[in-house]
Amino acid sequence: MTEQIDFLGKRRFAAIFSGLLLIATIVSLAAQGLRLGIDFTGGTLVEIGYKQSVDLKAMRSALDTAGFDDATVQHFGSTQEILIRLQPKDGLSNAQLSTGVATAANEVMAEQGDLRRVEFVGPQVGDELTEDGGLALLYSMFGILIYVAWRFEYKFALGSVAALAHDVLITLGFFSVLQLEFDLTVLAAVLAVIGYSLNDTIVVYDRIRENFRLLRKGSAENVMNISLNQTLSRTIMTSLTTLLVLIALALLGGEIIHNFAIALTVGVVIGTYSSIFVASPIVLALGVSKEDLMEPEIEGDDIDLTP
Repeated sequence: MTEQIDFLGKRRFAAIFSGLLLIATIVSLAAQGLRLGIDFTGGTLVEIGYKQSVDLKAMRSALDTAGFDDATVQHFGSTQEILIRLQPKDGLSNAQLSTGVATAANEVMAEQGDLRRVEFVGPQVGDELTEDGGLALLYSMFGILIYVAWRFEYKFALGSVAALAHDVLITLGFFSVLQLEFDLTVLAAVLAVIGYSLNDTIVVYDRIRENFRLLRKGSAENVMNISLNQTLSRTIMTSLTTLLVLIALALLGGEIIHNFAIALTVGVVIGTYSSIFVASPIVLALGVSKEDLMEPEIEGDDIDLTP
């Protein structure tokens, strides 16, 4: 049995590509960071629907005149719906703030709008969510490191965690570069990306371990290439069917779930790539060998018990 595509022969090009993506991610995160939603920053979110299209420039001007100069206004789903985000204001309750915003917004429209949603998150809650979200990522990575080291070998554990960190960073970089809003739904998507990418990597690692035990000839690179080719069809079919659902959600699911679907779409694409071009090359670079994956001999197995 021979490999068909020399995946590991292209690992240097993949390393350069991943390095460029990670550099762009780090630069963007350092320069402009993530555009955090009110889930993390705290503040008030007001959604208003109208029967006619809304001029965002005129709406921002009306809110500035009313004293809401820090308001962020955007269309939400259609040009007839707007979403207004504001930082907390001292001396105003949530009800007073939302009422004042709705009144100011209605002044530039011919008809009164429909106040559809008001959400408020205090700054202390936002800080706690930020801290808890970061800890969730760290704990999941640590748990995965222990699990893969126990199931396979420490070299595979390091490869899987490096690939997961690669996927998470690039997904965050995508949101940072495009300045898409990062809220709790996106954080949930990032955690889901970790699970999806790990599952893909574990399937590849299982086949590598099996082939190391079955194939007596060939170098570690050849055995790993054979394993990657054997799992390629499964990897592609799983990723494509998942992407079909995510693209449908991104296009048809509405604004509330849009960024969630985008984060998962990016994560699935990067996770599929990393399971082939990041996780496996790292294990190879760490010097994995057949001896690392051989089952330990049980004392007494070689004793002849025949009478």
